[in-house]
Amino acid sequence: MTTLVIVESPTKARTIRNYLPSSYQVEASMGHVRDLPQSASEIPEKYKGEKWAKFGVNVEADFEPLYLVPKDKKQVVQQLKAALKESDELILATDEDREGESISWHLLQILKPKVPTKRMVFHEITKDAIQNALQNCREIDDQVVRAQETRRILDRLVGYTLSPLLWKKVAWGLSAGRVQSVAVRLLVTRERQRRAFRKGTYWDLKGILEAGSSFDAKLVTLDKVKIATGSDFDANTGDIIEGRQVKLLSEVEAKALKDRLIDKVWTVTNLQERPVTRKPSPPFTTSTLQQEANRKLGLSARDTMRTAQGLYEKGFITYMRTDSVHLSEQAITAARSCVEQKYGVEYLSPKPRKYTTKSKGAQEAHEAIRPAGSTFKTSQETGLSDREFKVYDLIWKRTVACQMADARQTQIVVDLQVENAGFRATGKRIDFPGYLRAYVEGSDDPNAALENQEVILPALKVGDHPNCRELEAIGHETQPPARYTEATLVKTLEQEGIGRPSTYASIIGTIIDRGYAQKLKNALAPTFTAFAVTNLLEQNFPDLVDTSFTAKMERTLDDIANGAAQWLPYLQKFYLGEQGLDNQVKERINEIDPIVARTVELEDLDARVRIGKFGPYVEVDNGNGVFTASIPQDLTPAELNIDQVHVLIQQKMEGPEKLGLHPETGEPIYILNGNYG
Repeated sequence: MTTLVIVESPTKARTIRNYLPSSYQVEASMGHVRDLPQSASEIPEKYKGEKWAKFGVNVEADFEPLYLVPKDKKQVVQQLKAALKESDELILATDEDREGESISWHLLQILKPKVPTKRMVFHEITKDAIQNALQNCREIDDQVVRAQETRRILDRLVGYTLSPLLWKKVAWGLSAGRVQSVAVRLLVTRERQRRAFRKGTYWDLKGILEAGSSFDAKLVTLDKVKIATGSDFDANTGDIIEGRQVKLLSEVEAKALKDRLIDKVWTVTNLQERPVTRKPSPPFTTSTLQQEANRKLGLSARDTMRTAQGLYEKGFITYMRTDSVHLSEQAITAARSCVEQKYGVEYLSPKPRKYTTKSKGAQEAHEAIRPAGSTFKTSQETGLSDREFKVYDLIWKRTVACQMADARQTQIVVDLQVENAGFRATGKRIDFPGYLRAYVEGSDDPNAALENQEVILPALKVGDHPNCRELEAIGHETQPPARYTEATLVKTLEQEGIGRPSTYASIIGTIIDRGYAQKLKNALAPTFTAFAVTNLLEQNFPDLVDTSFTAKMERTLDDIANGAAQWLPYLQKFYLGEQGLDNQVKERINEIDPIVARTVELEDLDARVRIGKFGPYVEVDNGNGVFTASIPQDLTPAELNIDQVHVLIQQKMEGPEKLGLHPETGEPIYILNGNYG
């Protein structure tokens, strides 16, 4: 008896073959074998005259999708059909999530098997997992398939309805999306905040004191009034927030205070030690892996998921698309064994730690992302290299750390008085490192101290008089809100309940590919095009870029998956209802002025930014006519000011700046400015 097993990828097929009898033939579908048409050229001739054909979804007949086998998949389908003819049984072994369930259903529709068919699922590719999955095959879950299909149809209707409108009103080639447009709006909102930001300046003192060893102390009060810090400023005015009872030191005052205190007697007035316990973070989900790989390894969400997929398909980790923090008993035992062997029994948590998932839409059948198998290979034992090694190492450490003992620390605060000025020194002593021996979580704040860093203070007691070795007046400027990184954007999307973590990598990739954002170091800076598109959507289709509306939509899709909501009434209301998307677009399309849509009005800028065929440009009317100049790509909306506008216009009017003469030909050499600098 021959059994045909179908998985998505050749790598996964190669790994699974190692764990199946020789009578099992494993083939790859190469991902989806059937999908909605991607372009007008793919639509069959008989449907081309239909109004709904552009969507690939018949909105007039209960949203029936038009599924096609893409040209590049036709040979794959033929090969699978040929293999099925030689088989006595078919096992569909695609991934165990919604997408995998959908792929299996499509394979069933295309292959139309006449032999017994089963659905096999597993969350890791090991011998035990595959043998167990073979013994526990099931039917395809039609409810999950329908929910995934609804999600796909909804995304198609939003994208294919709004994107052509953007082509007409803003620029060709732009796209809108159910989750993508909300994510872009988050970037734009943050950039607006950066533009509205007004800088505040404040001064304080830092002393370097000596009492057996040196330590730092910072000025915190003057005449018992708190010294102003960055958190006391209003970001929109650059002034102290109204009602704050603080003392704002100027440079002159700070330096005068320094001169007055430098040779005075310092006295310890209070000493406080507070024990603190730190618990390890849960094992990785898709979202937290993307965040941490971005913080620690500098990887994009897309690169993280590509790497994790390779590790899964080669049998090194469990399935990488999961919202669950649950670990199986086998995994807990394996992690605890690693702790005992590598760090010693005293580093084990007293009882196994069991984590539960709080996310409403989590697919609980899954486990967290962890090393595969009943024993965890260390990173060095895997034979992996480069990026795969780093990502596996991150997963191994996080998983093992979650079964380790708490870290015990002591926070130390020392208050000192010198005349009418109060200073404070803070320290941290690690009494027992616990899980920090294995893993320290990254931070989105580059200035934050890591959990495993001690700050040792000398042994002091109330009444001591440490010597002041150095006293310095230090000026500070408040900082605008930080731009999103991929890590913080993923975190925000998940917290707001927008989209699903398994899609974040492709969404962020699309935002960058379509020119809505550019990477500046690790930050995502929205472009002027992002501003124009967000303005248009906010003014005309506010619900579609509203985080709460989009989160509610996501919850409804989850309800459809678990049978608590009906898919057809939902689609009918969303698209064809009185306030549905179709009617909204018909009502608004003629009211949207393309010139207005292509214009970005920025506060405090006596010039217009317009989106042109070749990118954004500034337009200024100086009384002698209208002048335009391209905006260099590295000039962001938050940083564009009137001085830069004048420079751009001047360079355009006067021609390029002459740098010098060519040493051989004597010809002039000019500095030219364009979109790329």
